[in-house]
Amino acid sequence: MSYFEFKDDDFFTNTIETYPEYTYFIHSGTIFIDNHREISGSYNENIYGVPNGYVSLYEYNINRSENQRIYPFITKGGIRTTLRTVSDSDYNTKYGFGGEDIRGNYNLSASITRIPINTTTRPKINALRNCLNHYAYMSKHYSFSSSLGNKDTQDINLINIPHILYGSQIKKGSMDLKYYLSGTLIGQLKDINLNGELVQVGPYGSTGSGSVAGVVLYNEGLVLLTGSWDLHSKSITYDGASDTSKWYYFGAGANDNQTIDNTHLSASFSFDYKGVNKIETLNMFCHASYSDLNNSTNPTFAAGALTVTSGSKQYKTNTREIYNIVSSSHTDVTPIFDRTTYISKIALYDKDRNLIGIAQVANPVRKNKQKQYTFKLKLDI
Repeated sequence: MSYFEFKDDDFFTNTIETYPEYTYFIHSGTIFIDNHREISGSYNENIYGVPNGYVSLYEYNINRSENQRIYPFITKGGIRTTLRTVSDSDYNTKYGFGGEDIRGNYNLSASITRIPINTTTRPKINALRNCLNHYAYMSKHYSFSSSLGNKDTQDINLINIPHILYGSQIKKGSMDLKYYLSGTLIGQLKDINLNGELVQVGPYGSTGSGSVAGVVLYNEGLVLLTGSWDLHSKSITYDGASDTSKWYYFGAGANDNQTIDNTHLSASFSFDYKGVNKIETLNMFCHASYSDLNNSTNPTFAAGALTVTSGSKQYKTNTREIYNIVSSSHTDVTPIFDRTTYISKIALYDKDRNLIGIAQVANPVRKNKQKQYTFKLKLDI
């Protein structure tokens, strides 16, 4: 086996940027993710072990009973290491004097949440004051207080998108919100200017068409809807009171603790966007030069058996011929010998020669003294 050391020029890291698509449909208090129905299992209402309408972070415990679940754990010891979800009081009293396993949970999940801003939830908007003013250079609609409105007093519909549902950030211009009443589209918002403004683009000629109904915080995963105009003249029950459809009620029933009644069932909502996921990739170049890897330790590389001649004054190992696998177009002509090997695997070792990975080529690569190769290995980090 031959060992080669990587040089500085044999490494480089690049970033692959992907844009996964997400689709949510909200109706009668139920959230459908990517147009998939929830699948019930033998032990849970949802085989992922999370509430319906939620995304499982790890998807480890698929359709498992409680005693079959896998979980993270730390054994309590003298260095007081524990999980972040364990309080100091529980650590000191619940887990005894040491040696007990402190268990966590892999059934972590998240979903979009609608937060209607009122007197009790107004501090959530006040906490975003600096963040909103920071993006005011993109659009005046971001400003916390301006001639376009004061978010300290406005009716605001806040949609929260957890980090695991979009990655690094939400892709600019990908947000698409649709408001339906009895299956008919009564409002559609898009960021057509790629500056975070959600402009009403449909239906064509509808009330509010062309107006800005809110803004998107792409890095923070938040949507603020401030459009106050009526999208339809019909009144139905939202948030416990009868009112006409407005952007303030978009996403009603999305984990907002609102009671869904019969008149509310005619409203439904579509929520689409793309995330940005950045994957760091390590690229490694493995070189097989002209003079390298032309010999093999495989026993079939040489013909005949290895023999040894010894006597009182000598010890001699007889030479073994190497198989000639060069083909010839004539059966009565022996082709010129060419030392040939086949490269099928590349093993990666650390500085102590511990095996840390194996790369296998799809088809063995023929190698002789007239050829040299460079193999490119990629590893997500």
